[in-house]
Amino acid sequence: MKKKYTPTDRLITRITGWVSLFIVAALAVWGGFTLRNYSKYEQTNDAQIQEYVNPIISRAGGFIVAVKFEENQEVKKGDTLLVIDNREYILQQKQTQAALQKARAELKVLESNTSTTEKQAASARAQVAANKAKVWKQQLDYNRYEKLYNEESATRQRLEDVKATLEVNENDYKSSQDIYAASVSKINDIQAEKTVVLAEIARLKALLDRHKLDVSYTAVTAAYDGRMGRRTVEVGQMIEAGETLAFIVNNETDKWVVANYKETQIKDMHIGDHVKIVADSYPDREFQGTIISLSPATGSSFSLLPPDNSTGNYVKIVQRIPVRIRVDGKRKDIDVLKVGMNVNVYARKKHFNG
Repeated sequence: MKKKYTPTDRLITRITGWVSLFIVAALAVWGGFTLRNYSKYEQTNDAQIQEYVNPIISRAGGFIVAVKFEENQEVKKGDTLLVIDNREYILQQKQTQAALQKARAELKVLESNTSTTEKQAASARAQVAANKAKVWKQQLDYNRYEKLYNEESATRQRLEDVKATLEVNENDYKSSQDIYAASVSKINDIQAEKTVVLAEIARLKALLDRHKLDVSYTAVTAAYDGRMGRRTVEVGQMIEAGETLAFIVNNETDKWVVANYKETQIKDMHIGDHVKIVADSYPDREFQGTIISLSPATGSSFSLLPPDNSTGNYVKIVQRIPVRIRVDGKRKDIDVLKVGMNVNVYARKKHFNG
């Protein structure tokens, strides 16, 4: 018995045929575009957006008294991010300032003593010259009276008086020499003490500069324009020097992409080549980039435990070469690309260039 098709069956069959034809055509178009892209571009989806993400680290320890930022906040260079209780650091600074003032006062006393002692030495030197002249004159008188005594023209008593006066003058001369030598020695001692005090002043100046730095470290500021990331501190928290307190993304440097291409894809890639970048978050938006470097080794070579093929467990695996690509464009246009976003990178093949 011959099967009869109703008008409804024929309509369904016609619609199904057209839908199938449309699907086949769509797949053909999609496949054509895909094949064209594969033949025109070296592409990879193993790529991520990168920027400099730096930790905010305290260089001083203490209690946090103020936190002046929130997560994801835009900050400018020099903005205060955190304030640490600085009272202990200020007290240390004042103590060092007082010690420095004391050392400077001691230096002034030594300088005054030096001036006084130099005057005393000059007076002693003049006394030495005077006593030397007295000895010289008295020696002449003694020689003359000794000659007169030998000629019996002078008494022995007079000769003994002249000799006694000569001995007194000689002793005074020697005493004045000792006093002058002591004055010179004292000047040298004071100069040595001044050297010690000057060294102490230099040490205290350096220590004071260090304490001033410590005080300045209690206000943690942004080193550049950027965006704050994760925050891990609160007011009243005790922190240590060197502790990571937050993270900041640097807005003053370029964004770049690290695209991990297969080793079989990089033969036509060179520094300065232009590429196309499409982010997974913005599939309808195309960004431009420029290759700025190719890694000197495969990614596995930089791993903590690089594979050793000489162990006998060799399986050939296509390696990946990190390619660094600068994202071109104005900052406001590319700020939608965030650190860690996945992107697709398309590098034009050599036979399609120019």
